[in-house]
Amino acid sequence: MTSHRLLFGVYPGGAGGDDSGGLASGPPDDPDRVTEALDRLQGRPDRPFLVRAYTAFDDTTRLGGPHATAAPEDAARYAVRGRRLDLVAQYQSAAGDVDGYCRFVRELVEQYGAVTSTLQVTEEPNDTGNPVLDGYYPSVREAIVRGVSAAKERARELGYDELRVGFNTTPLFGPSESFIAELAALGGPAFAADLDYVGLDFFPDVFRPVAASDLASAVAGLLRHHRDAVLAPAGLGHLPLHITEHGWPTGGERPPHRQAEVVDTVVRTVASLAEESRLSGYTHFALRDADSSQPGLFHRFGLTTDDYTPKPAFETYRALIDRHG
Repeated sequence: MTSHRLLFGVYPGGAGGDDSGGLASGPPDDPDRVTEALDRLQGRPDRPFLVRAYTAFDDTTRLGGPHATAAPEDAARYAVRGRRLDLVAQYQSAAGDVDGYCRFVRELVEQYGAVTSTLQVTEEPNDTGNPVLDGYYPSVREAIVRGVSAAKERARELGYDELRVGFNTTPLFGPSESFIAELAALGGPAFAADLDYVGLDFFPDVFRPVAASDLASAVAGLLRHHRDAVLAPAGLGHLPLHITEHGWPTGGERPPHRQAEVVDTVVRTVASLAEESRLSGYTHFALRDADSSQPGLFHRFGLTTDDYTPKPAFETYRALIDRHG
């Protein structure tokens, strides 16, 4: 089966949110080891490759810049050798300060636009129950609509014509299927025109078991559902869909060899559906474990342990990038 080329990437930090509203973290990042691992995954230095990074606006943010990336720290140092940032601008204002957030994203374009390929406005805004995620905060939909247009406008002003601006969600089923259509209605034609892509965070067989024999069909079904039942009714079916986070943690009854099998199955399925479902890219979460000594799911998503020792999935992902990137 033939497949279109995909834009691959990875989140290289060691910190990540958990489902309790806390932060899974462990040893600090080692920039030299991160760079070495990124070089190995990317392969050729001329191959486009994304480095995912997170920064956030909240009610304590001082506008006027500069704005540091929180995870990983100083992410721009990794945007070399043909790599560019996949920058996530989180909205976490308990006061609902959308005006401040729009200024924040404009400042991010000014600061990082030269080394950024994709700017994601908010993170999982459909999830309302976890303060780590942006749907928890008031006026998040307005923040998406206005934030996308603010970022795109500033990119045009500065001549960053290749900077793509979008937002993401987790899988949407049932009543939540209308989330993106409601956003499109709120923003109108101007919002749709400013959008360059829609992202999807999904973690099959992590929070709800999926039999190994059913994984490929489950992934394919989910991607087709998101295209046909979520994006198309919103009038956004023409936009590329980017897998902004996917991973599978090790530990306990989750052996490393199974992680490699999951990565292989999911990436191959994404690649095989790239043309049919307008899939533009895939970003893995994460490069390294947050803390390999901890048993919790959120501590051990890495392709490597927390000391950067590769798990089998690291080489699996490297080979997939070489084949489909």
